[in-house]
Amino acid sequence: MALTANWSYPTAIRFGAGRITELPEACVAAGISNPLLVTDRGLAALPVTATALDILDAAGLGRAIFAEVDPNPSDLNLAEGLKVYREGNHDGVVAFGGGSGLDLGKMVAFMSGQSRPVWDFEDIGDWWTRADPDGIAPIVAVPTTAGTGSEVGRASVITNSDTHVKKIIFHPKVLPTVVISDPELTVGMPKPITAGTGMDAFAHCLEAYCSPHYHPMSQGIALEGMRLVNTYLPRAYADGADIEARSHMMSAAAMGAVAFQKGLGAIHALSHPVGALYNTHHGTTNATVMPPVLEFNRSAVEDRLAGAASYLGIDGGYAGFYDRVLELREMLAIPPTLTALGVGTDRLDEMTAMALEDPSVGGNPVAMTAENTRALYEACF
Repeated sequence: MALTANWSYPTAIRFGAGRITELPEACVAAGISNPLLVTDRGLAALPVTATALDILDAAGLGRAIFAEVDPNPSDLNLAEGLKVYREGNHDGVVAFGGGSGLDLGKMVAFMSGQSRPVWDFEDIGDWWTRADPDGIAPIVAVPTTAGTGSEVGRASVITNSDTHVKKIIFHPKVLPTVVISDPELTVGMPKPITAGTGMDAFAHCLEAYCSPHYHPMSQGIALEGMRLVNTYLPRAYADGADIEARSHMMSAAAMGAVAFQKGLGAIHALSHPVGALYNTHHGTTNATVMPPVLEFNRSAVEDRLAGAASYLGIDGGYAGFYDRVLELREMLAIPPTLTALGVGTDRLDEMTAMALEDPSVGGNPVAMTAENTRALYEACF
């Protein structure tokens, strides 16, 4: 079944196979005539990126690219990207790729006209009001994975190269003006990336659904997002060319990012320090720590997840839901422990302190303390 649609929520989204050909129209709609395509090193060398540059070039929009982006993008990457952006007199960004390319691309556009350092705009209180909104360049986002949902997000995660701490930089105008969601771009994703990004989408929906904060719209989106991942991620993993499964996974990724306005929790609080210190894949790390976190939160989420299990077509209430997470993890060849992921126990105290400072902590349904967070980490090894 071919899935094609134009959505205006949460921003303008051109959804459907083959719609990468509309990239020049998207740039024009966003007011961009000299775009800089920002992506990561790994993606820069692949045919999918060459195709996007060819499409821009053929429309007279040039083929400028910046790809010095780490898997966990940093302030150093941002400084280099801004230098290229300014030297090329660009007037907007095509943020292209998975979470790293999308996040850094959005930050290049955001910081292109700011005079303050990026850390002044961390997602704390009303710090975003410090930014000059007229200094934010327009963004067209093109996801090539189905995981972070950063294409519909108003923030980016940037690692501080001095402290190795991940910081969330937020501004409403960081939301891309136009998104091209073309599931054909995800067909070439290797199995481990399909698995990790897909479980990232699931983690976003799961944590939003379990968050104690009040946001019924996010709650509904999170529930359907979990159903889509549960149904279609195994299919996308088994057959990367299954365009229907790829389409539903691309939707689920965007839904997860919309849903987590309601909050995230311990999965992300544990995962962010691990990624910052050991450079692990974010979604894969989320999937590794997911079962211990479910057990950690069980007393607060048992009834809620029993309801979710029923909607997802899983028998056995909470226990059935938990077993399905284990089953998905095994089916997708996700490392079952942080040890298997290559993470050591030598920095447990440091990771515990970083987890407790992570903004995701506030959305966890069970209060996190130094003692129970360290014990939770130990349960992940």
